[in-house]
Amino acid sequence: MASIQWWRGNRRSLLRGGLLAGAGAAVGAGAAVGAAGGWAGSGWAGHQSEASEGFYGVHQGGIITAGQQHTVLAGFDVLGQDRAALVALLRGWSALAADLVDGKSVTVPIVGASAASTGVYADVTAASTTSDSLEAYGLGPARLTVTIGFGPSLFTTADGRDRFGIAAARPAALIELPRFPGDQLVAADSGGDLLVQACADNAQVAFHAVRAMARVAPDVASLRWTELGFSSGDPAGTPRNLMGFKDGTMHSNAHLPDDMDATVWAGADGPAWMRAGSYLVYRRIRISLEHWDRLDHRLQEKVIGRRKLDGAPLGGRDEFDALDLDARDPNGSLSIPDTAHVRLASPQFNSGAVMLRRGFSYNHGTTPFVERWPPWRQALEYDAGLLFLAYQKDPRTAFVPIFTTLASSDALNQFTTHTASAVFAVPPAASGPGDWVGRTLFGADNPQHL
Repeated sequence: MASIQWWRGNRRSLLRGGLLAGAGAAVGAGAAVGAAGGWAGSGWAGHQSEASEGFYGVHQGGIITAGQQHTVLAGFDVLGQDRAALVALLRGWSALAADLVDGKSVTVPIVGASAASTGVYADVTAASTTSDSLEAYGLGPARLTVTIGFGPSLFTTADGRDRFGIAAARPAALIELPRFPGDQLVAADSGGDLLVQACADNAQVAFHAVRAMARVAPDVASLRWTELGFSSGDPAGTPRNLMGFKDGTMHSNAHLPDDMDATVWAGADGPAWMRAGSYLVYRRIRISLEHWDRLDHRLQEKVIGRRKLDGAPLGGRDEFDALDLDARDPNGSLSIPDTAHVRLASPQFNSGAVMLRRGFSYNHGTTPFVERWPPWRQALEYDAGLLFLAYQKDPRTAFVPIFTTLASSDALNQFTTHTASAVFAVPPAASGPGDWVGRTLFGADNPQHL
């Protein structure tokens, strides 16, 4: 009891600095991010056997980077319409991400909202500490990549407000997706002004990255949704999804499209600030694994259009054989059925349209359900499936026409439901220290950024 009374009596003073020596006051929106407290810039104490993917370059990491085993996706809503605070956030995120991907312990650059904004965390207990949370200390870089994207709502809100003076810079390719047949989208798990995609070969390293990024400016950008995914990664060959099939044989970060400039990277046909960037379509796809598992593997192969064991297209011999959409089996039927997933998603069937996919599985455990056909049982089913991440030059000419076809005719639809969705413009990378993701759009030193 005495210890409880001591805690109650000393809690506030401890929070204000007696115990948390690394705590630092939030800085103003336009101020430089500080280096108060903690272990900023120091190397990890543990091993660094895994190479860093690096943060700076032409294209952001996490797009064509060889597959990692884990991802944490996070959508953020920007609070208010303080442009200076948003710019400070993006500067802080870029500086922080550069250290994180190098496997360094960090000082989190806390950015505060201006006096004109309402802070949701202001003076709750004490100023946010800038110290590293240390849950990833000693784990090394783990090939972490951090990718930052901008949603359509960052440019113009639903009521038409231009919050940050960038409405005229919104790319025509940054569209709101149409509603597709069968969509059962959860609004709270969809959309967002900003995206952070962290991928790594260690789940805790990926989570630590998003956790640190979310701490930078809770009064400027609040978490809207998060999603955790996992994959076998490239070392095991083309990764398999939860249906047991290889996922990414064609046009994925494991097997890149032939012409990246024509299919993935934004070019001169769009705004200058997006050149060397890309557009991401994200979909969370729930798979009815219980019903899938009741289907004989030969019927599963007809649904997908590939052999389950080796990934070869039906009628072919090797995983990487070209799809022969005219091939027929000994009975005269199409080897790849006319409703097979790979047929309907193929460039041959979609006027050459291509997306670069990064696939991760997810598992939310189980949830109750009532089966509405014999034997009308009540039971638990998996809430699990695929996190579909598709990077492309223009969703209007890639994802939308491809998925319009899939949504209407794909045999796989009887086992899948799309439950979350978002589109983001992913700008080019920061070029080096001092540069930041989004400078090409917001930077005052670039008067032609619009």
